[in-house]
Amino acid sequence: MEVYRDTDIDEIGDNHIGTSYDTPMKEDAFELSDEEKIKKISSHFREIMDTLGLDLKDDSLRGTPDRVAKMYVKEIFSGLNPENRPDIKLFDNKYKYDEMLIEKNIHFFSNCEHHFVPIIGFAHVAYISNGKVIGLSKINRIVQHYAKRPQVQERLTVQIAEDLKKTLGTEDVAVLIDAKHLCVSMRGIEDTYSATVTSHFSGKFKDEATRREFLSLVPKPTE
Repeated sequence: MEVYRDTDIDEIGDNHIGTSYDTPMKEDAFELSDEEKIKKISSHFREIMDTLGLDLKDDSLRGTPDRVAKMYVKEIFSGLNPENRPDIKLFDNKYKYDEMLIEKNIHFFSNCEHHFVPIIGFAHVAYISNGKVIGLSKINRIVQHYAKRPQVQERLTVQIAEDLKKTLGTEDVAVLIDAKHLCVSMRGIEDTYSATVTSHFSGKFKDEATRREFLSLVPKPTE
């Protein structure tokens, strides 16, 4: 097991370091049921609140540990469980449409894995069919599935692209993400204006003209 000094851990978080393109998961990550996870998280979060000095007998705070635990498991981190990946059905491209299809302005909420505070942004996704297509809303659902994890934006970008390539059986995929990180806005440097932009271009989108066309049809990154 690799051991980090406290200063190393702070540096990793502040320098936006990611360790892999796969979300780091334990081998036994899904041995507990959702209800068992909720019960365990609630107990731990109750301890955190108590350590902070909050009065858990207060009517407003009494139910907070359970609410947070349910939110973590059922909502904002539900994308950790592969069983929650949306069911994607492929259809024949009967229109013979061979230009890029773009789903833009997909609004998402994620959470920084370094500080567990929100990442809020937009994803713009495109693909060129090689004979198969998917329903438009399924693109949004794929984005939301991977966003609902503790994330690093670079990893989120790649995970969306790789899922679409595998699902559609094509390398012709583009993903652009423009997001604000509250770990930058509400702590540390406390910069409320900066944004982070990441992209992934593969297949035909590596061609300069195709990539330029895609970029011309989606909103410009935050200025």
